[in-house]
Amino acid sequence: MKYENPALFYEEQKQRAITIQQELKKKLIYSSIIRFTVFLLTVFSLYYYFGEAKFMIGSLVIGISLFLFLVSKHTDLQRKRDVINSKIAINDLELKVLNKEKVDLDTGEEFINPRHFFSYDIDLFGRGSFFQFLNRTATLSGKKKLASVLTENHIDHIEKKQKAIQELAEKAEWRQDFTAKAQQVKTETKEEKILELLNSHVSFIPKSFKAISIGFSVISFLMIAGIFFELIPSWLIMIWFFLGLGITGRFVKKIGDLYANVSRMKSNFQQYHLLLDMIENTSFETEILKEQHQLIRTENLKASEVLKEFSKAIDALDQRNNIFFGIIGNGLFLWDIQQILKIEKWISEYHGLVENWFSVLAFFDAENSLANYAFNHPKYTFSKIENNGTVIESKELGHPLLDEKVRIDNNYTIHSKEFFIITGANMAGKSTFLRTVSLSIVMSNIGLPVCAKSFSYSPIKLITSMRTSDSLADDSSYFFSELTRLKFIVEEMKNDRYFIILDEILKGTNSKDKAEGSQKFVTKLVHSGSTGIIATHDLSLCRMEDEFKQVKNFYFDAEIINDELHFDYHFKTGVCKNMNASFLLKKMEIV
Repeated sequence: MKYENPALFYEEQKQRAITIQQELKKKLIYSSIIRFTVFLLTVFSLYYYFGEAKFMIGSLVIGISLFLFLVSKHTDLQRKRDVINSKIAINDLELKVLNKEKVDLDTGEEFINPRHFFSYDIDLFGRGSFFQFLNRTATLSGKKKLASVLTENHIDHIEKKQKAIQELAEKAEWRQDFTAKAQQVKTETKEEKILELLNSHVSFIPKSFKAISIGFSVISFLMIAGIFFELIPSWLIMIWFFLGLGITGRFVKKIGDLYANVSRMKSNFQQYHLLLDMIENTSFETEILKEQHQLIRTENLKASEVLKEFSKAIDALDQRNNIFFGIIGNGLFLWDIQQILKIEKWISEYHGLVENWFSVLAFFDAENSLANYAFNHPKYTFSKIENNGTVIESKELGHPLLDEKVRIDNNYTIHSKEFFIITGANMAGKSTFLRTVSLSIVMSNIGLPVCAKSFSYSPIKLITSMRTSDSLADDSSYFFSELTRLKFIVEEMKNDRYFIILDEILKGTNSKDKAEGSQKFVTKLVHSGSTGIIATHDLSLCRMEDEFKQVKNFYFDAEIINDELHFDYHFKTGVCKNMNASFLLKKMEIV
């Protein structure tokens, strides 16, 4: 189902989740009352039957079993409540975003890289960035995957990527359930560390102890029954109890170390098996999603069930912190040893598959952000892939981060091997236009819909030089940094086909040198058959249109009306005649 009004969908989902939240609150109150009642009855039974061993043991076993069952059910209710709380927050966030309200979203500043092909120049990361506007990932690995997708600069399988995003966009409720569950992961240990621990673990409990622990437990049960029916003296089980503690104590340090490691993975595996189960039990139609689905499900193996098994083993080992299991469980049933044997068996069998499963989860977490973006912008258009000599042919192309109420959209067409020179007054819109075109290429390449009425596109990689800075740490001047960037572009052009976007190059030298150098560089680009745009204040570059048929001039204009500066932000053919630096200096009383 395609929603034409995302806000209506989010409001409906929010109200539905609030209703469920209220029901869960009531159930949790009842659960707490019942649990407390069972505890009191168990204590009362021990007091009432004090001195009668068989009745005390019977009361204790029944009371503990029932109490633990109720604790498990209460924990399940708490998890459901936490997921519902997340769903309310998710829908509330999307409503705020759609209403242009201020929200505190992750900026992705850690991914800022001035040396990247384009991400630094077009503000892909950082405050007010496209990543901040786009990102809805719930896991660290998903966040890294999304950043990787945005920066990979790949142009293959674009139509397949589009179809995958479109399919997930239509599964809006499924995406919200996935994200809400993923948000419950309390990451104490990064996935890289988990993989390292699993791959490096060396088993320390002999396999023979499986039979020993089972036999020991059977004997303990028989002794308990013998005492209950007064067949054996009660002191005998005390000797047996301390023998069990001694056997467990032999491995206590290594058990403690392994427990410390796996307990930090607990939250990951508790939620990950639920997420994998969601993926496994969902039918996907598009090729990319089906490929990911196949990585976690085969006829003989379901990743969710395998992870659930490990999660249960960790939960069971976690009971060693409970006084009853930590002492009685180990003394009578070698509890820790039994659970460690299960965990070590699991690690031995499945540690080599975990990385693939983590990868699939990261993929869907990142892909959900892309699908959410497409869902939130039903008026945007998916690029129509063409290979007819036209690189971009767009109608009403705009920058997606600008408010559509004030944003000025432009028609824009550029053919292969054409190079546009754009002039214009300060603040007239040149740099914004360069970022608009750049971002439309990035969005097209990853399969996202573009902020345009129509967008035909011949896939091409992007490389830019729009923002350069000097570096005291690297002992490099501004001009040298510019030259280094241009050198990087020239070298990359030898290896692949790029759309090149430049903004006022060679700013670090004098005007005459700048003009000559810029003309030579653009001449090199034209002779190489490159496609792209250069924005400049240097009108001498515009004469290159007379020299090369591939070069075309365009401009953004500014007008002074009633002693006020006005911009229309429209992309026009020709050369800009009006500059505004002198006017602004005077207007602001600087000169």
